[in-house]
This record gives sequence, structure tokens and C-alpha cells, in this order.
Amino acid sequence: MIERQLQPLLHELVGVVLAPTSALGDATGQIRPTGVQGVFHADARVVSRAELRVDDQELEGLTRGDDGPHGAHFVGLARWLGDPTPDPTVRVDRLRRATRDGLTEELRIVSTATVGVRATVTVDLGCDLAPIEVVKSGGATDALAATTDQAGTLSWSGSGITVTVTAPGADVLAEGERATAPRLAWPIDLPAGGETVLRWQVRVEDPRAVVVGPTGEPEWSRPEVTADDRRLVRLLDRSLDDLRGLRLAETGAPADVFLGAGVPWFLTLFGRDSLWAARMMLPLGTDLAAGTLRVLARRQGTRVDPATGESPGKILHELRRHEVALPGNGLRLPPAYYGTVDATMLWVNLLHDAWRWGMPTEQIEPLLPHLEAALGWLGEHADPDGDGLVEYVDTTGHGLSNQGWKDSGDAVRFRDGSLATAPIVLAEVQGYAHEAAVNGAALLDAFGRPGGDRWREHAATLARRFRESFWVDGRYGPQPALALDRDKRPVDSLTSNIGHLLGTGLLDRDEEAQVAHLLITDTMAAGFGLRTMSSDDAGFSPLSYHCGSIWTHDTAIVLGGLARAGHREAALGLAEGLLSAAEAFDYRLPELYGGDARSVVNRPVPYPASCRPQAWAAAGAVLLLQAATGLYPDVPGGTIRVAPLAGPELGALTVTNLRVADNPVTVEVDRTGEATVTGLPTPLTPTPAVPTQRNPTTPSLPR
Repeated sequence: MIERQLQPLLHELVGVVLAPTSALGDATGQIRPTGVQGVFHADARVVSRAELRVDDQELEGLTRGDDGPHGAHFVGLARWLGDPTPDPTVRVDRLRRATRDGLTEELRIVSTATVGVRATVTVDLGCDLAPIEVVKSGGATDALAATTDQAGTLSWSGSGITVTVTAPGADVLAEGERATAPRLAWPIDLPAGGETVLRWQVRVEDPRAVVVGPTGEPEWSRPEVTADDRRLVRLLDRSLDDLRGLRLAETGAPADVFLGAGVPWFLTLFGRDSLWAARMMLPLGTDLAAGTLRVLARRQGTRVDPATGESPGKILHELRRHEVALPGNGLRLPPAYYGTVDATMLWVNLLHDAWRWGMPTEQIEPLLPHLEAALGWLGEHADPDGDGLVEYVDTTGHGLSNQGWKDSGDAVRFRDGSLATAPIVLAEVQGYAHEAAVNGAALLDAFGRPGGDRWREHAATLARRFRESFWVDGRYGPQPALALDRDKRPVDSLTSNIGHLLGTGLLDRDEEAQVAHLLITDTMAAGFGLRTMSSDDAGFSPLSYHCGSIWTHDTAIVLGGLARAGHREAALGLAEGLLSAAEAFDYRLPELYGGDARSVVNRPVPYPASCRPQAWAAAGAVLLLQAATGLYPDVPGGTIRVAPLAGPELGALTVTNLRVADNPVTVEVDRTGEATVTGLPTPLTPTPAVPTQRNPTTPSLPR
């Protein structure tokens, strides 16, 4: 039997994060030398073991909880110590906190015994400096030998990284067999009813890291929310704490902050993820958007390089400290990799939306040359065969075979389950491209630059080609295909991708109504959110990464599009799914989870390798809040539309400290859905809301 090298599971692990540091351990607080457990710093595992014992025995775990936004609190018992009564009398609280350059732990040993307690507290440590891609692939690594040159101190070095552990008052055992498994030991002698506090700390020096933790407070406002549905309040609070921990900057440019994609696999700059997360966060201010735009603009492509996927004007996909090679699947990505088909259009759309939310002119103008370069990529490099549609193909044989947001190798499947062959033309990418052309034209016009008419014509041509090529007959009537394959055949599965077309301008009103109708069928929406693929399709599996699971950000994006377009009932259904899932996951929504129907499993099934926390999953809570308040500003146009999802079904809602043109804004929505907005900058004029749409049963659509 061939032994498989499997990606380790992490759904039951407890994480703390303050980027670029994160830590994962088990529910009792132990960090064991197995799987993905460990302390990570900027793509390297700097601690692979941290096991606490008292008198060489493990504690019995009682519970765990948060200790601030970047910490965890574990409670355990040492029942062999203290009074011989049914009640435990010796308790150990373990408080773990991530720091920008490492980790701290505080061990509080509390006795309520009537007799003295004498014991030895130990922490066994390990360090392997394993690269994150080795951990992700389930690869084995050897522990490194530690050195100790002063009391209470240990250190490891390798790959340009130095890891130092300090433990005041501890004896350090690091000789012989203990060189690769060093031990910190504290003898304790507590009087009756006594307690003591022990501390140890990890610090990392990593001058070769490509990302660093920024200083200061988050770039966004923190709104105060009062809601009839308390799940929304709890979800937002937890999500903003997690987002605070995911803030990153490039080494050498600490002022431009972006969000790292997620813990543990992707805590770095990811073009698509960072852009989507910043876009979702616009109701809380434009500073995060500005930082994200500038970081990616500095690395915008300038040449054609098939090895990295770079081309002039293209926006980066992923940034690492070194080449990433995943054993077993042939994937080998350079440190700066451009293999994404959508990030360039998403960059344009973020710049446009930030402008609409009131991003200052002095921040936009320096980015206009990058806007023109991005549009140049759309016109000159995004359509290699010249058929008017945006496509991708990996020509290297070791890059990503799929380069949309569903980037797994089996993500693009026909209804019968067969795989599409590249070059691939994804449905949602055509929507992003249409939106980018229209939005780019608006920015060029507004700032007195030429080319607006060209890009409006480009958008019109793209819309025409999409109608000619993508609409197919499905079980529930006409539907946009997921994609076109190498031979321009429609990939006829029903997927969540089509929900991303809402609001891009690629669809007309009737087409959007039909898409809304498709998305709320039981085959798509019977779980706790929106399935990535219909349960009617042969490729469907509720625990498939991209063919049946539910992704938090995907559901939030589609929910937001439905709400903006006036499809209230459909949007509310997805909102209920997300809020129910949030409740089940302690309000830290994971990257993705199982697509099982609620009638089959009454709580969402974890996807066992899902990032958690993850940037666009956490930012989805802000997008949900925006849909609930219904705030859609156009600061340059002097208007604002208010169309709240809150009201009879979702309940009343009051939100203070939203940001429009950096002005604090309050939105109050009563139980009838009537909204009152105060604090708007002048002169913003409210415009009528889009009427609520009913999904037609026999729409007039392209055939």
C-alpha cells in the first residue's frame, strides 16, 4: 500500500495571530510536534513543540477562550495535587498571546488546597524552521539542536532566522538528548491557598522576511452596532479583532498596510484576497484600500515573463520569501508570482470603489498611471486569442492550472463531472473585466485623462460576446455557464461563480433576476450559505474545496450583489445562512466549510484544512453589515443610495462610526425598514432605492 503524504488537518486547533506571527495548538493548549501545530513567523515554523506538564503529567483540560484579540486562555487541572476531595484544588491557567515578533505565555498555578503544594512545572520545546509549504504538504522535518549560553535562555538559528526563548527563573535542560527537545523547568512550592505566575517568551529575528507587522492602530474605524439579531454584533466584533491581527506591510514600506490572506497557509500578500478584503472594508474607511492599492502598484508587472506569469500592467498574485514547491503535485511557484487572471481587474475596481467612498484626490492621482497600465493589460494581454473574452492558461507546467478564485486543479468541471481543458474563460472574470472597463473609464474621465470612450466600447463588446457564448439551458431555465473551455464549449455546471456577475453591469435586469432565481434553488442554497457548485452536478461533493463546499467570502459577495440589485428575499436567505454558520463557529467564520444540506446535518461541517481566521472571510462580516444598512455612496457624484436589508426579517439596526469621505456616519433602521442616516458630508443627496425584485419564472433571456 502506498503511503499518502496528506495535508494536515487544523479544524480543531486553536489559533492566535498578530501578523506576521501565528500559533496553532490543540484544545488543551498543547503545541505538539505533529501536523500543522506550531508557532509560525512569516512563512516559517519557529516553534514546533511547546508541551506543558506538571510533575511530568499532562493537565486535564477544562475549557478555552479568548484572551484579547490576539490571545487564547486555556484552563486545566492537576487533580493529583492538593486536597484528596471530589473538588479539584489545583488549577493551571495558560495564557498565550501572539506578538509581532513571537509569542508570550503566562502560566498561573492557583491552589485552593488546605495543604501546601510542591511540584515541578515544565515546558518541552522544539524548533524545526520548516517552511510553510512543507508543513502544508504534510512533509516531515527534523528538530534542530538548541544552544544555551545564559541562564533561562535558549536559541536556534537557520535559514537566516534566529529564534530565542527566555524563561525567567527556569532551569534550562538542553544537553545530550535534550538538545533537540529542550526543557524549561520551574520548581514551585505553594503554601495552602497559594499561587504563582511563570512566564516564557519567544522572539524571532527574521531579516529576510518579505512582510512585517505594521505599527499603530488599524486603518479603519470600529463601528458600534446595536441590532435585534445579536449574531450580527458578535460576528462583527470577532471579525474586526481577527482583521486587526491580519494586518501586514511589506518589509521596507511599513506605512502601506494590507491584509494577509489567512492563517496558517497564506499569511502574506495575496493580490486577489487582499483586494477583495479591502473592498469589503470600505464602509469603515478608505485607508486600508489606499495601502493595498499602493503595495500592489509597486509590484505591478512591467515585462513579459512566462516563468512568473508577469506581463506589463498585471497585478501580483502571491509574494513569498523563496520559491514555493509542493511535493507530489509538481507545483513550483516563484517568490513573486503573477498567476492570477482576476487581480488586475479587482485592483481597478477597488480604486474606483474607494473613490466613490471618498478616497482623497491626492491619494488617487499618483495611482492613475498604474490604472492606465492595468487597463493596458486588460486590452493587450488578457485576451491572447483575440476573441473579446479574458482567458488564462499556465504555460510553464508548474504554475497554477486554474487562475481564478477557484484555483484548485479540479475546480472547472462540466455538468457530467469531466474537467475543462485550458485555456479557460471564467464567467465571473468577464464580469470583473466589464466592471473594470466601465469603472476605469469613469476614473479617466473624472481626472481628465484620455481613453474613457475606448474602455466603454470595450465593455460593450465584452457584454455582447458574453451573451453570445455563455448562456446555456439548465434544469431551472437559462443559466450562465461556469466557463468556456479550450474549444469555447460552455462548461455547463451551475456554480456560485455566476453570482459574482451581479452588479458588474455585464447582465441586464432580467438576466440578474434569473441569476438570483438560480442561486436560491435548493441545489445551491440548502446549506449554511451558498454552495460553490449545485448538488445536481456530477462533480458535487459537500467537502470538495471548490465543487460543493461553502466559502464565506463567496456567499458574502453574492449576498451583497443580491442586496444592491434589490433581490431582498434571496439576500436575506444567504444572510441567515452566514449568521447561523457564524454561531456554530464561535463567530470566527472559516475560509470555507461543508456544503451539506441543513436537513442532513443541523450545523455546518468544518472543512478540515480551512484557514481560520482568514481575511476575506472576516471582512465578509463588514460586507454583510453594509448590506444590512444599505449604504451605497457616490461621493464624487454627490449622491448616496440607502436601501437597507435590515427591517422586518433581519430586525432593527443602529450603526455608528461608519465612514463616508472620512466623516463618521450613523445609520438607524427600524423594524419596518425605514432608514435614517446622519453625519453625511455635504452635499450628498439621497437617491431612491432600487425596487425589490421578484424572480421571474419565465424570463426573457439569451438562448
